[in-house]
Amino acid sequence: MRSPHADGQARLHSWRHVREFAVPASMITTATARRSIGDWAGACAAAHVDVDLDPRAEAVRRGREFASRLRADLRRLAPDLLRWHLPRTITDGLLRPGLTMTLARYPQGVQLVARTPPNWAEAGQRISLALWDPAAGDTGPHPWPRPDRRFRLDLHPHLWAADHAAELHERSGASHWSPDSPAGWVEMAGRGYAVHRWAAEADILRAADGYTGPVAIRLGGKRRLLAGDDSHDPRPSRLPAGDGGRGPRFRRPRGGTGEPVLPYAATWLSPDLELLHAGLIGADQLHPLVAAALLPESEPRTTHPASPPVSPPGGPQPVSPPGRPRLVPCRGETHRLAIVDGRLVPLDHDEDQLRREEMLAVFGGPPLPCLRIIAEDARRPQWLDDVRARLFHGDRSGARDLVTALLGPDAELDGALREAFDDAADGAVEHGLYRSGLSGRIPAHVTAPVRTTPRRRRRRP
Repeated sequence: MRSPHADGQARLHSWRHVREFAVPASMITTATARRSIGDWAGACAAAHVDVDLDPRAEAVRRGREFASRLRADLRRLAPDLLRWHLPRTITDGLLRPGLTMTLARYPQGVQLVARTPPNWAEAGQRISLALWDPAAGDTGPHPWPRPDRRFRLDLHPHLWAADHAAELHERSGASHWSPDSPAGWVEMAGRGYAVHRWAAEADILRAADGYTGPVAIRLGGKRRLLAGDDSHDPRPSRLPAGDGGRGPRFRRPRGGTGEPVLPYAATWLSPDLELLHAGLIGADQLHPLVAAALLPESEPRTTHPASPPVSPPGGPQPVSPPGRPRLVPCRGETHRLAIVDGRLVPLDHDEDQLRREEMLAVFGGPPLPCLRIIAEDARRPQWLDDVRARLFHGDRSGARDLVTALLGPDAELDGALREAFDDAADGAVEHGLYRSGLSGRIPAHVTAPVRTTPRRRRRRP
């Protein structure tokens, strides 16, 4: 889902970074394999989604019919696809914190919701799946447990349900984006607006809420449009309508409006479509379900290939496979570096020479090339940004695999590299305290921990 806070090439490059690190190939492969055999809980675990509900307990509490509908929605849930489409902040590409989004609605106002943690507990980028009941009150540690009307994914099942993923082709504008499109459509689509869907999405929102009248469209920067039927607003519009000029008319309100707001997923185009047309991403770097929807003529893919590590600004550095010595130029000769007892050490220098060179470097002398390369790789390597990007998006195993591939399986971390992993571990602890309700940052009225089953009542003797 596109973030409405920025436009231009900076936004596209930020989304390119997100598509490279936010949903790794290993997550998609594992989640897809578990979902294909009906293991929805295993798919959620692979996609770093915490499940705060129990279908068996809901069958006892609300009946078998309710539990049957809930299980059907959980089986078609693709948690990796949900993570792919969740709204993100354009500054760092992380999940937008503190959101509660509706995935499905049930009788008596019960909703299946997905939540993102607040910004102080967002380490690991984990998502939670729960049921929200307006009659039961707001329990749990989440500071904003009520569903946000701006992020209604129940009206957009193609963003989280595998059996609706093909709808992304039409709802993202893939069939409308062409050089022969009207000038107004091309201009608005270039700014990220899903103009072709506004009329249809407004009708879907009216039908879901039983509402007749205009619908507000938030364009960012406190700008709004009102989309209504011809009977409500007969004045012509300067914006291109979705179907050859027919349908709703648009006007700019002067002040605030009390009309229902069109969800963000219906207001903005998919960033994947913009990335494809800008040439910043290839079809093989998309989620398989997204690639099949946007490019139906392409070959089907079952995995999302991992992107190669980004080369550092100074150019790619020669790295030898684990277990083999690394060759480096040192004072006119070629020396070897290898992992010994978990540390990268030079093999062609004796201990006395290394001790003298280290003492010389302390007094300001030129460091030995072998020692300089070891210090750069072990403390502040040029590929540290790739490791941090994986850690920021919760891919700790991917970050560890990258370090293992470059430094060896038994390498000891030091310097900024170790600080990055330590910060990720501290963030995981903070997230655990948030989940358990023990963090001091949780307000006093929402300190109840997450419960997946109701507390059993004690029987009277």
